[in-house]
Amino acid sequence: MSPDGRFGELSDAAAGSAPGSTPEPREGPLAGPPAENAIATRLIDGKSYARRLTDAVRADVTRLKNEHGLQPGLAVVLVGHNPASEVYVRSKIAHTEAAGMRSVSHLLPGSTTEAELLDLVGRLNADPAIHGILVQLPLPTGIDPMAVTDAIHPDKDVDGLGQVNVGRLTLGLRGLVPCTPLGCLMLLRAELGTLRGLHAVVVGKSNLVGRPMAQLLLHEDCTVTVAHLHTPDVGALAAQADILVVATGQKGLVRRDWIKPGATVIDVGITRVATAEGRTRLVGDVQFDEALGRAGRITPVPGGVGPMTIACLLRNTLRAARLSIGLPDDEPALRRAD
Repeated sequence: MSPDGRFGELSDAAAGSAPGSTPEPREGPLAGPPAENAIATRLIDGKSYARRLTDAVRADVTRLKNEHGLQPGLAVVLVGHNPASEVYVRSKIAHTEAAGMRSVSHLLPGSTTEAELLDLVGRLNADPAIHGILVQLPLPTGIDPMAVTDAIHPDKDVDGLGQVNVGRLTLGLRGLVPCTPLGCLMLLRAELGTLRGLHAVVVGKSNLVGRPMAQLLLHEDCTVTVAHLHTPDVGALAAQADILVVATGQKGLVRRDWIKPGATVIDVGITRVATAEGRTRLVGDVQFDEALGRAGRITPVPGGVGPMTIACLLRNTLRAARLSIGLPDDEPALRRAD
């Protein structure tokens, strides 16, 4: 994971309330030290939000089958042997099938050429039973990920990383939005209601999270600042944020004094570290213990942003299937974003 935010795909996801709505009072878990004047930090339960979104998607898939005879289909392509990617792919397949969708996996050897991969993408583009295509990143050396991503038909680009969907997002047009930032936005809407007028600082400028996250926040009428490897005094900048989204892949980067008292902190980072007991555990980009009692709300790692990514992948696949037969985005699971 590099310091400018180029990190691997995550495995979480979550749902939110309708755009601009005022959320109901939350009774979620509070954390934080009992120190004098400490803030009772609310933990944002991404697992719970993701479960609700997934349940809504599953119900919509059943309705789509019963009323239109259409089963959404998702094709996942993995090239080469990458243990972390294999875990993500297995998880995506399991969640896709559990949602009642058709899951198709293509596990290709590491010797696969770019031309061979592009040929497969072309065949998936032409397959009417496939509504979403996801090529797992990273790809082996010698294959241009941008060429592969752009070869996916925009209406099947459920990762939202192709140039057409990136352009749609930039212009504020409806398109398929990258899953992790979409999940972050759903969490923010659910927790805060309207985001209009809030100052949001996004730390990390990757194409996967940082850049699309900034665009989504702009469309919510936030004042948005993007910080990265070459931004001087990032901590002082972050400390001005009402909303702080951190997506760098640098474990423990954000310290207590980076957080404005009462701010909402979305920790997208995920790093596996060894423990003293000889095991491993997942940590985020934020020094979690230091954030407790300082942040008003924070996503834990794991269990915060992570669950939202797969739930939003399912949502995007459902949406792509509906659009493929000219149905509007008016199902319950599809009214919670964009």
